[in-house]
Amino acid sequence: MPKRQPIVSSRSPWAAPLAALACALWGGAAAQALPDPAFPVVRPAFVGFVCEAGDPPVARTEAERARFAMRARYREFLPAFFARVGEQPDAFLLMPVDGLRVAQVADTWGAPRGGGRRHEGQDLFAPRGTPVRSATAGFVYRIDDLSLGGLSVTIVGEGGRRYYYTHFDAVPDGLAEGQWVGVDTVIGFVGDSGNAAGTPPHLHLGVYDGSDDDPCAWAAIDPLPLLVDRP
Repeated sequence: MPKRQPIVSSRSPWAAPLAALACALWGGAAAQALPDPAFPVVRPAFVGFVCEAGDPPVARTEAERARFAMRARYREFLPAFFARVGEQPDAFLLMPVDGLRVAQVADTWGAPRGGGRRHEGQDLFAPRGTPVRSATAGFVYRIDDLSLGGLSVTIVGEGGRRYYYTHFDAVPDGLAEGQWVGVDTVIGFVGDSGNAAGTPPHLHLGVYDGSDDDPCAWAAIDPLPLLVDRP
């Protein structure tokens, strides 16, 4: 599938909302929340599909209120991404952090975290500024700095599986929401942003699936068994 530059069509009913979202997130920088329209719909069942809203979480702080509002906005666009990816998730993930081997990863899946949370991912430690490449091909679904993990990139891959990369120190200037990325695309640089501030620089990699009754659900799965070394 060709790699193309993302464009927001002025004919799209989402053009105005996307422009407002771009301004809110990036101070007017170009961004989008729909997948590149150059890529065809391969799962028409998701055209017009609406994610169930569910009960909204109770925000205890202004930061949580902003984060929950962001998630709700992006949730509206998720089916458009599902429509442009195949049915089956990738069978394996390429190690996203340059120079790191799978054998060097200490398994932290399910480890306790603050606020009674459990660790929904794996921490991949590397020097600050180390390039991070997408572990799969897919569409950039979200770039944000409102997530608990700080500066983050979320990619929707085959099967609608979501890959959440966070604690970035920076992301490449040319990376845009809606763009198709391959496994060689640099999507960010290792850091300690968000709730990792003050810890050794690392990438948090989270992987999320839908459920049988809700394809828009975010059910965490352990990335470690899926990771393989890059050639």
